[in-house]
Amino acid sequence: MQQPDRLALLEGVLEAVGAGIIIVDDAHNVVLWNKWMDRHAGRTAQEAIGANLFDLMPELRGGRVEAAVAAALTNHFSSLLSPTLNRAPFPLYPNAAARARNQHDERLQQAIAVTPLALPGAAPDAPRYCMIQLNDVSMAASREKLLREQTELLRMQSFSDGLTGVANRRAFDVAIDREVRRAKRNGGVVSLLMIDIDYFKPYNDHYGHQQGDQCLMLVAATLQALLQRSVDMLARYGGEEFAVILPDNDARQARTIAEALHARVLAQQIPHAFARGELKMITVSIGVATLPPGEPSDPARLIGAADGALYAAKRQGRNRVEAALEDHD
Repeated sequence: MQQPDRLALLEGVLEAVGAGIIIVDDAHNVVLWNKWMDRHAGRTAQEAIGANLFDLMPELRGGRVEAAVAAALTNHFSSLLSPTLNRAPFPLYPNAAARARNQHDERLQQAIAVTPLALPGAAPDAPRYCMIQLNDVSMAASREKLLREQTELLRMQSFSDGLTGVANRRAFDVAIDREVRRAKRNGGVVSLLMIDIDYFKPYNDHYGHQQGDQCLMLVAATLQALLQRSVDMLARYGGEEFAVILPDNDARQARTIAEALHARVLAQQIPHAFARGELKMITVSIGVATLPPGEPSDPARLIGAADGALYAAKRQGRNRVEAALEDHD
């Protein structure tokens, strides 16, 4: 059986492989450039071979690729360039010829290996070579990006209320514990507002659940629009009850914000023909509590105090703001 020409066979493999293969010498001149590189770099082997790699692709100078090539040629050291940290250092495109016409294609995302080549029987002072292997990981990167986006979406969904879009009870529980602990650690203060839509059950019963949902969404949007700081959190605590966490706000500041929220909801003039009393529109009752510096860092105590203030507002006729722990001001 006739033995194949090993060199021709090797060249055939390099041309057929589904990856870019570049071999450079110790002067950084290209000595091999396969067809995969032709397709995705837009340069033929005839154009590339004999040219300095960093003249062909000047943007590689001073970067991680040049450092890896130097390490391979000088220290016989192999390198793997992470596609996470080095997404697309080579100007490679899905179809380089088409890209040259329309300029819209994005670069292929690349996994790159730089490997020193040891030639059998070579003398110690013989020229050195290294191989650069480039793999297209665009699909894998896209899947990873999609997975990250889906994970973030699931995380957001698990911490947001499906109807109003504000934080849900789970997110509130995490945040109130975090802010109370932070206040204790820093010697700071944290305030909490508990907000209840007055006479919401008769509203829901008479106008229907769909309009009741619209009312909840409008009240939530109204409350959220007034909170200016990113650290303030509005959460749907349950049913028609909302909570607002106000880090670094003392009792006076928290009451001022509560009064503003109360007035803003009233200004919406949402009709409520079945509300008790003379005012036939949606109103809210708000309880305010503050955990001053030096107090025990107990979220349950702060929630209990705000709840107590809210119930006091309800007992006194609703549509008002009442505060607890005011003796600490």
